[in-house]
Amino acid sequence: MAQNNTALVGLDLTKMDQVILDNMKKVVELLNLNKLYFIHVAANLALPDDIASTYPNLMAPVDESIEKEIEKKIASLGLPSGIEIEVNAEEGDPMDSLLRWSKIKHVDFIIMGRKTELQGSGRLPKRIAQKAPASVFFVTEDMVTKPLKKLLVPIDFSEHTEVVLDKVEEFIKEKKDAEIRYIHLYDVPIGYHKTGKSYEDFAKIMKDNAVKEFNNMVQKHKIEEHPCDFVLNKDSIKADDILKDAIDKNIDLVVIGSRGRSSSAALLLGSVAERLVEINYKVPMLVIKRKGENMSFLQALLNI
Repeated sequence: MAQNNTALVGLDLTKMDQVILDNMKKVVELLNLNKLYFIHVAANLALPDDIASTYPNLMAPVDESIEKEIEKKIASLGLPSGIEIEVNAEEGDPMDSLLRWSKIKHVDFIIMGRKTELQGSGRLPKRIAQKAPASVFFVTEDMVTKPLKKLLVPIDFSEHTEVVLDKVEEFIKEKKDAEIRYIHLYDVPIGYHKTGKSYEDFAKIMKDNAVKEFNNMVQKHKIEEHPCDFVLNKDSIKADDILKDAIDKNIDLVVIGSRGRSSSAALLLGSVAERLVEINYKVPMLVIKRKGENMSFLQALLNI
């Protein structure tokens, strides 16, 4: 049985909140969540002076009013009875507050909305994905139609792939009908011509090596029932190819590691994951991080 997990759910009092709430039951089941921290952060929760003087009956603190409204909506979701719920509304910078709460509560996941057409800039999720010390789940506007059954998992056989596979194994245990498809994009080295081999010949060498690495991974993680697509990356950007594949195959969820084989320790988010977060507004996505990743950055940010 997979361990119980906790999640911080970011709300902003826009229509995206309802999209997130409508999908919470599916996310709770997939991530095996047993405690949820819902938080709304606004730059200023105070009523303007002219409104407060004109309507003196509006004396209840705005943060309490917001919390009660959120609690009312959560109560109608039909979440499992054993789940613990905590709701907070506060003033401050959304970025700083969400990072601070994720550290204080030691959450395993942060759940955010990813906007396309709904009101709001949608910039915060990208910044959170870069700097959060927890894995980040992006809810898309049309996610309500997706059963979170078909998962696409980009892999590069790095140590960060190991972290992703551990999480995918948990998903398989929790969702027996899950359809997992792996994708590995491989390149032909720039100096391949120095070997005397053609581009096509070296592409085959690289693919054969990737297949060998995948088979080794299969033996270690027992994932032989789930196929892998090996895609030669030519002139396109890897993240763009992954997103196209996800859309073409009607994937419900992309699960990707926060960093890849070539990412240095100084990077907060690997280039492929960062690009996917930047361009993907269509397919729900889970960026997997080791718990506590980027914590040194967070501590510096919060002056702890």
